[in-house]
Amino acid sequence: MKEKNDKIEKKIIEVIDTLRPYLINDGGDLEFVKFEDGIVYIRMMGACADCMMMDVTLKDGIEFAIKEEVSEVIEVRNVIEDVE
Repeated sequence: MKEKNDKIEKKIIEVIDTLRPYLINDGGDLEFVKFEDGIVYIRMMGACADCMMMDVTLKDGIEFAIKEEVSEVIEVRNVIEDVE
């Protein structure tokens, strides 16, 4: 199970890495926090953290892109505090 999760996480991070330049270009960023029970936890940073359009970016952009590439993902959530 751990090995399968590692492969899934690697695919998720690859997708995130393709999206990051677009966010950085607008003064934002995101980082991968963890993948658990089909849910990807990310942290929106910079301008993205306070943007009024963050929910749209998260669901219609980031979540859509990750789910297109990684079938095991059912949802993407932004976390503000540290997640264990």
